[in-house]
Amino acid sequence: SAWYTDILSCMLQPRNSYSPYPPIPSFPASSNTLCLGRKLSTEKTWKSIYMVYNISVISWLHNNCLKMAERQQRNENHLASNLKSFPSDAKHVVHWFRKGLRLHDNPSLRHGLNEASTFRCVFVIDPWSAGSKSIGVNKWRFLLQCLEDLDSSLRKLNSRLFVIRGQPTDVLPKLFREWGTTHLTFEEDPEPFGRARDHNISTLCKELAICVMAMASHTLYKLDEILDRNKGKAPLTYHQFQTIVAAMNPPSPPVEIVTAETIGNAYTPLQENHDEIYGVPTLEELGFDIEGLKPPVWIGGESEALIRLERHLERKAWVASFGRPKMTPQSLLPSQTSLSPYLRFGCLSTRLFYYQLRALYKKVKKAVPPLSLHGQLLWREFFYCAATKNPNFDRMQGNPICLQIPWDKNPEALAKWANGQTGFPWIDAIMTQLREEGWIHHLARHAVACFLTRGDLWISWEEGMKIFDELLLDADWSVNAGMWMWLSCSSFFQQFFHCYCPVRFGRKADPNGDYIRRYLPVLRHFPTRYIHEPWIAPLSIQRAAKCIIGHDYSLPIVNHGQCSKTNIERMKQVYQQLKKYRDNVQAGLLWV
Repeated sequence: SAWYTDILSCMLQPRNSYSPYPPIPSFPASSNTLCLGRKLSTEKTWKSIYMVYNISVISWLHNNCLKMAERQQRNENHLASNLKSFPSDAKHVVHWFRKGLRLHDNPSLRHGLNEASTFRCVFVIDPWSAGSKSIGVNKWRFLLQCLEDLDSSLRKLNSRLFVIRGQPTDVLPKLFREWGTTHLTFEEDPEPFGRARDHNISTLCKELAICVMAMASHTLYKLDEILDRNKGKAPLTYHQFQTIVAAMNPPSPPVEIVTAETIGNAYTPLQENHDEIYGVPTLEELGFDIEGLKPPVWIGGESEALIRLERHLERKAWVASFGRPKMTPQSLLPSQTSLSPYLRFGCLSTRLFYYQLRALYKKVKKAVPPLSLHGQLLWREFFYCAATKNPNFDRMQGNPICLQIPWDKNPEALAKWANGQTGFPWIDAIMTQLREEGWIHHLARHAVACFLTRGDLWISWEEGMKIFDELLLDADWSVNAGMWMWLSCSSFFQQFFHCYCPVRFGRKADPNGDYIRRYLPVLRHFPTRYIHEPWIAPLSIQRAAKCIIGHDYSLPIVNHGQCSKTNIERMKQVYQQLKKYRDNVQAGLLWV
């Protein structure tokens, strides 16, 4: 082998400056060699010692390499004999996990297991994204926990998860050939990048005579059906989307969880060193420095997701009253019933959530639930639908539904916003929580998004979207980009005159300042009167609080009153120009 050759070549090279031959290391050698080494001691005899020693080491390496080759051949023969025991038309399945990291409601996996002879479940980690700054450590930790939980569930079925590193188009075809794969299954990806990737893989599979089966289960509905009902276009208002969905049949019910009965006689061929080759990596192995990393607030995985769903559905009072939950300081903190990160990674099926919530409502209210009961899921579905055929959904340029607003470029202000250093405690506490824990309340998201874009800093929503994509556990491509376009009034929402004040909104949501004190301990000694605008506190109060504004905590980076007025005027001009453009198009003065 190349490894064997490299070792031999290294042995024949001088290793130190004072002698052409290195000292004899502690490699296994014959007793004769060691005795000879003790008897010979002069410089003239070094060459003889080295030659005898090398012969011994070469012999040892040769014998061990033969043993390794024999062991590998036995493994291959064992696998080959197992495969030969199946008929020539045996079904050897690979299920490719991406987002749907679960065994419940996984129709593509169940379909693949039907009459399968062997099956392997794989997850591919792209080395270009592992350890990159585009995905934060909390998000990677959550994903790895999801994979560990999935592997644990597969162990109970006498199988394992195969975690592979590389580009899917490079690594998967090689494994398909090695494993004799005849069928590939995966969950249908509704997003443009995923569609393109899956098309490329399917093309490669066709060349290898591999059958491909992809089924929709990440969304409630098949998005193409919604587009077909709207003349091939995505509905761009939530009301229009609801109207279309209301006329459709309910979503398909979730399929049963995969069990030993589902697998039947199929089995997963495993190697003794599976963990070394295909085990779930650690954060350190992905290149992250975990020194000082706080314990996770969120635990990833299907097991945790199902526990949280059960807790969520225990809130019968909320289901019975069916009202929008009131904003309280406690709601700003992570809840044991929150589900959004689990829906994003597919640890929890949207269809399972939909139907269990529907069943509970019927039980409590004795009536068919309104469509709006599923608001969280439907907003998610709305943004997925808007993005599915728009590869430029995450940017202004080339995005047909996005208003082209001349945003400012201000890297310094952007960095202060991202790191919680704006001088506005309400904004800074939110961004600190996001960076530390990977989650913030949806109204907190509104506050910081408005502040960055049309409210105060006039910085493009694209920049905020990138920060959220890095830090926010539940940020996926479609929903994240859609939310930022909406909150910046770049699409979907045009009431730009509604602007969140970083002081008044903070007081309303956190009247006692407990949330601010939790995430900005530098301000914890400020009286409640000044906690939301500490810069107006008298110097004596600042000294008593052991925090001098401008020294220990930042001064506000903008004057909110002035900036908000200026930015509203800017938005007016943009919309006036848009109206003029549309009028000219309708009048036939412009062609599009």
